[in-house]
Amino acid sequence: MTEANITIEDTTIANSNKIVKTIHVTGQLDESNVDEKIKIIYKIFETNPKGVNLIFDLEGLDYMNSKSIGYMTDLYGKVTEAGGTIAIAKPKPNITDILQVVGLTQLIKTFDSSEEAKKYIAENGATTTTAAVPASTAPASSTATATPTPPTAV
Repeated sequence: MTEANITIEDTTIANSNKIVKTIHVTGQLDESNVDEKIKIIYKIFETNPKGVNLIFDLEGLDYMNSKSIGYMTDLYGKVTEAGGTIAIAKPKPNITDILQVVGLTQLIKTFDSSEEAKKYIAENGATTTTAAVPASTAPASSTATATPTPPTAV
């Protein structure tokens, strides 16, 4: 099994009433771990069903498979349908290439820094009063109740 870690950081954007959940993803998301790891992110929707703003900080992500791309597409749909905003920050060149090839960068704005992504959320994101999620989330446990929508084959 390859290693992947996901942590979530809650931030209120300065000069704004907008809360953003920055999802830090490190390691490799692949068939051996993506179904379990994605539950951490889907759990956000259990406590914040409307207007959540997400930034995926992919600085530490080395690899993502097609299934993880499918989940990211599903998350984009859930976030925007609920009135929220989603952005990607600091992807490595190989991750940017993957996201561009599948067209995800046409849906989700991608930024070279977290500050640029936060500025985008400040200007475009939902104003929310969301429930807190632990700032640092341990690896997904077997008690997670979120049910991710499996991605469809592309």
